[in-house]
Amino acid sequence: MRIKSLESCVVALPFNMGGPPSRFAGKPWTHMEILLVRVETEDGIVGWGEAFGHAAISSTRAALDTIVAPLVVGRDAEHIEALSRDILHSVHLLGRNGPFVYAYSGVEIALWDIRGKRLGQPVHALLGGSSRTELDAYASLLPYGDPELVKKNTAAACAKGYRHIKLHEVTRENVLAAKRAPGADKAQIMLDVNCAWSVPEAHKMAQSLAGDDLFWLEEPVWPPEDCHGLAEIRRHGIAISAGENVAGVFGFHSLIEAGAIDIAQPSVTKIGGIGEVLRVIDLCRSSGVQVMPHCPYFGPGFIASVHIIAALIEKPLVEVLWLEMEANPFDPWVRTTNGRVRVPQGAGLGCNPDPAIVARYRSGEVVVTTQRQL
Repeated sequence: MRIKSLESCVVALPFNMGGPPSRFAGKPWTHMEILLVRVETEDGIVGWGEAFGHAAISSTRAALDTIVAPLVVGRDAEHIEALSRDILHSVHLLGRNGPFVYAYSGVEIALWDIRGKRLGQPVHALLGGSSRTELDAYASLLPYGDPELVKKNTAAACAKGYRHIKLHEVTRENVLAAKRAPGADKAQIMLDVNCAWSVPEAHKMAQSLAGDDLFWLEEPVWPPEDCHGLAEIRRHGIAISAGENVAGVFGFHSLIEAGAIDIAQPSVTKIGGIGEVLRVIDLCRSSGVQVMPHCPYFGPGFIASVHIIAALIEKPLVEVLWLEMEANPFDPWVRTTNGRVRVPQGAGLGCNPDPAIVARYRSGEVVVTTQRQL
């Protein structure tokens, strides 16, 4: 069945992060924005996707509405792999990693939702099946820059049942504050510095952190494509994770070839969708590299990641941003209970957004791309 229409809309969900709002893209970060992609086929099946995201939403949505959607509408919804090759090749001159790939990622996720609904199976069954109904999650704390807030939120996450806590901090002082938090003696701490350091700076920091028993150190080097610099930091003995910012499976090939990572982190809303994440997983299996998908989202991108992790990741662990939202159209599937997330068992992604919540928190107008004569 061919694709009849594609719609984009943004929902902006107020949230509390456990401290003063951090600044994101030059302004206080007070709302979690989700760029939703709705794809409908000519026989009326609707699939939902999510395109990255956060501060990139304006550029991603422009790429989706003006370039990607017109290329997609009218195409066969079932031939996902062929469509991915065609669309990503069509936009490759516009960037192999950025708004156009992010935009198509949202479309591709929606097509897997449609495939599952058409076959009456959840996405995790299409990926090989899984008996898992719940997965362990890790609390991904937002940046505080304040040891007391780090300690307070680490303790709160531990009290909520999390046994893995990821910090977004850049000092050892804040790592030690987390480790001193009540309950942290039963948790493992990860540190994501978001490419904060040059290679010499990263050497110094990794040396100082070497005895702190970090579960992993994420993206310690700027720029993220400095694979050989990253490989140097790995020699300090801390497991290195990276990959959310690379372009497709070949970006991971470069990281692996350089000996730069212990843990690969493909992001389904950034890399081109579910199919490209599957190729990364296959590559990592053949190379002895662990995979932990990057998924700090609250819509179909998060739910797609849950399906992938349930079906294909040997030691499953799901990233959940540590914040409290006022509402979410995909409740309860985007929330945890006792540090675990549920795996949807319905067809496709297994859940559709609540239209009342979408309408209440929608930011701006819905854009619809259609081809009237199929």
